[in-house]
Amino acid sequence: MKFNSFGLLPPDDYELTIEELKESLLVNGPQNGTIWDKKWRKHLVRQLELMVKQLWNVGISEIFIDGSFVENKAHPNDIDG
Repeated sequence: MKFNSFGLLPPDDYELTIEELKESLLVNGPQNGTIWDKKWRKHLVRQLELMVKQLWNVGISEIFIDGSFVENKAHPNDIDG
């Protein structure tokens, strides 16, 4: 997984567990010195994890995330789903 020159992930579906998401580029940022709010992104993923568990409890098994969280943006406001 790598951001393109526009700061976006190439179009695709990236299947990740919550644990894989926590260790991914989306949380830990690019390793090129880009300013990255890793602490905030980890917080967003913890909140996502709570919501995902609730969705699983009511039978929703496919969850897609999007928005500025999946862009090369240091501090996204939230995670769109």
